[in-house]
Amino acid sequence: MPYCFFKHNKKFMNRIKYFQKIDDRLWNDWKWQISNYLSTYDDFNKITDLSSSEKFALKKINNFGVSVSPFYSKHLKNESIRKTILPVKDEFINFNDEFIDPLGEEKNRVTPHIIHTYPDKILFLATTFCATYCRYCTRSRIVSKPKFDNANFDDSIEYIKNNKKINDVLISGGDPLVMSDLSLNQLLSKIRKISHIKLIRIGSKIPTVLPMRITDELCKILKKYNIWLSLHFIHPDEIQDETIDACKKLSDAGIPMISQTVLLKGVNDHKDTLIELFYSLLKINIKPYYLLQCDPIKGSKHFRTNIKKSIELIRSLHCNISGIAVPQFVIDSPGGGGKIPIISLKQIKQKGNNVIIEGFNGKKYIYPDIMTD
Repeated sequence: MPYCFFKHNKKFMNRIKYFQKIDDRLWNDWKWQISNYLSTYDDFNKITDLSSSEKFALKKINNFGVSVSPFYSKHLKNESIRKTILPVKDEFINFNDEFIDPLGEEKNRVTPHIIHTYPDKILFLATTFCATYCRYCTRSRIVSKPKFDNANFDDSIEYIKNNKKINDVLISGGDPLVMSDLSLNQLLSKIRKISHIKLIRIGSKIPTVLPMRITDELCKILKKYNIWLSLHFIHPDEIQDETIDACKKLSDAGIPMISQTVLLKGVNDHKDTLIELFYSLLKINIKPYYLLQCDPIKGSKHFRTNIKKSIELIRSLHCNISGIAVPQFVIDSPGGGGKIPIISLKQIKQKGNNVIIEGFNGKKYIYPDIMTD
């Protein structure tokens, strides 16, 4: 069965009532899941009781679309995770210190698919589609929009070939693992053939939102090209049987995995929540790698935490869990300064409502802080 990873295991019947009558073979087919994602007010109104704020947002939404895989819709019952997948009124409040492109990626775009911020590494945007859209997405300006023209990959491959200082390629989007096996294999093959490329990474949330996509064939492709996976987790309740089995499949295939977690107010900004998350990740052979301050994307203020609180939180983790379970806390500096690891309050300078931080290039960058939580 090319698309059915979970076969007929009862534990994968964990789904909301609306989908109970869907045939197992369809439910466990990742392509069916993508073809039947939830995206409209009517879709969500059928399966959950919407708040007035959610109703307002779902009826008004017109810029950053909504998408939730049928599988991931079970998490609508979880108050914390629900905040990250359904829009609310707060998303439409505009603040002067929030931006459509907070990381300044567009000024570093050198081909339709490549963002070149660091001297030795590039971000390769392979798709604009995700199985589920996160409401705090830093790339909401392009995610959910019409797909890239894959024919332009050749221009991007040539750019990499002609820039021999590049040795690290992070493939992102969107979520690259929603690509077909054929398309993904072709892209990875072209990149791996470039002699000066030492590392290829893929950023993905698929094991959480669409675990049935982790098939034997996909694992073979990832292993063939020696791919590292950087997996996005925000809450320990995401790590349920389906996701555990998908990650075990990846681990058994020899695929190295690290995690990225965005710190989100009211979702995971509590020591006990993060401790449970990071230990749960280690149990499935995923090294907690980054804990990221939420980017000041437009409509994100209700998600962002005060930086001082963020630093105190990561410092408290050092006192309560094994060092291997503690990720780096980083701020992705607004304007294109790259990721800045923060370990002490001494690294930041408060100026009014802003925090001044220094990037890898020695330049100063301003992050708009949240003064009250």
